[in-house]
Amino acid sequence: MIVVSIIFWICVFAVLQTYLLFPLSLRILYRIKSKNKEQPAPSNTEQPVSILMAAYNEEKVIEDKIESIFKSNYPINLIEVWVGSDNSTDKTNELLQQLQQKYPQLHPVFFNERNGKIKIINQLVQKANADILIITDANVLFDPNTMVELCSSIKEEKVGLVDTRMMHSGLQSDGISKQENMYISNEVKTKYYEGQLWGCMMGPFGGCYAVKKSLFVPVPENFLVDDFFINMQVLSKGYKAVNNPKAIVFEDVSNNLKHEFNRKIRIATGDFQNLHYFKIFTIKNLFTPIGFCFTSHKILRWFTPLIMITAFIALTFLAINNILLYYYLWLAGIALLFLVLLERIVSHMNIHIGALRLLTHFFYMNLALLIGFFRFLKGVKSSVWNPTPRLQAKK
Repeated sequence: MIVVSIIFWICVFAVLQTYLLFPLSLRILYRIKSKNKEQPAPSNTEQPVSILMAAYNEEKVIEDKIESIFKSNYPINLIEVWVGSDNSTDKTNELLQQLQQKYPQLHPVFFNERNGKIKIINQLVQKANADILIITDANVLFDPNTMVELCSSIKEEKVGLVDTRMMHSGLQSDGISKQENMYISNEVKTKYYEGQLWGCMMGPFGGCYAVKKSLFVPVPENFLVDDFFINMQVLSKGYKAVNNPKAIVFEDVSNNLKHEFNRKIRIATGDFQNLHYFKIFTIKNLFTPIGFCFTSHKILRWFTPLIMITAFIALTFLAINNILLYYYLWLAGIALLFLVLLERIVSHMNIHIGALRLLTHFFYMNLALLIGFFRFLKGVKSSVWNPTPRLQAKK
C-alpha cells in the first residue's frame, strides 16, 4: 500500500510541477532577477532579412499576409520574401503572381507535388540571401514593428532565435478558441521567463520567429514539428532562444474542437519525435537550466496523460482497499470525467459554460498527447498535412 501511495503522489507532483509549480517558480525567479534592473533602450537594427513561408491553398489569407510584410516599418529594400506554394489547387498561385508584380522582393516558388512545410522550408533556406531568417505561416499577420523588434533582439551575439508574441482574433464562446487562447497566453509568459532567466525558451510557437541562418539545421523530412527542432539546435550550439513580447503578430485562433484536436495530435506526434531526437542532449544537460526547463515544461507535460492514467490506476487500487482519503479522491476523478461528458452534451444544446469548456480543453489536449505518443511509436513517414481551416470566425 505504501508503494502504491508513493506512486500516486509522485504522479500528482509531476502534473502539478508542469502545470503549476514550474510556471510559478519562473515568475518568482524573474521578479527577483528583474527587480531594480534597468531595461536596455530599444535599438532599431536595420539589416537584411529573408522571410520564408510555405503555403498550401491559402487564398483566404495570402494577400493580407504579404501586404502586412511590405507595409511594415522595416526598410523594404532590406526585405526578401520566399513563398513556397505546395502544389496549391486554389487561387494561391494566381494571387502570388499578382503580388509579385507589385512587390519585386517577393519570390514565389511553385511546387508541382505536395512536399509539406518542412521540405519546403529546408529548400527555401538555401535560396535565402540574408543572415537573418524569419520563418512564418501564411495566416499570421505582421504588426508594423514585428521585423523591427525581431531584428533588434536577434542582433545580440549570443541570441540565435527570437519568438514573437501571438495575438489572437476570432475568439468565440461557442467553440474552443477562448480556452485555447488562455492556454497559449500562459505558455507565452512561461516561455518569456525561460528566455529572460536563462536564454533557453522551450520552442517558439512556430507561426513567426527569427533565427540566424548560420544556426539553421535542415529539419528531418518526416518531422511534424519543425520549430521546436530548430529551437533545440540553437540551444545545442550554445546560443540563446528568447521571446520578444513587443514583436507582435496576429492569428485567427482555431475555434473548432475537432480541427484543434487533430492539430494537437499532429503536434504531439512531432513532440515525441523531437524528444527521441534530442534525448542524449537532454540527458547530458539534465542538471542545467536547459534540462530543468525541458523536463518540467515539456517532457512532464507530454507524458501527463500516461502519468494521469498511472495515478488513476493507483488511486483505484487504494480506494478499493477502503482508504477513505483515496476513495474520495477517486470519486472526484470520476466526477471530473462526468463533467467533461456533461459539457459535451450541453454544448450540443447551445449552452456554453466557460469553466466546463476549460476542463474539456484540458481533457482533449491530453487525449491528443496520448494518441500522438502511439502514432510516434508506430512511426511517421511523411510530414505532409492539411492546414487548419482559416478565418473560422468569419461566416
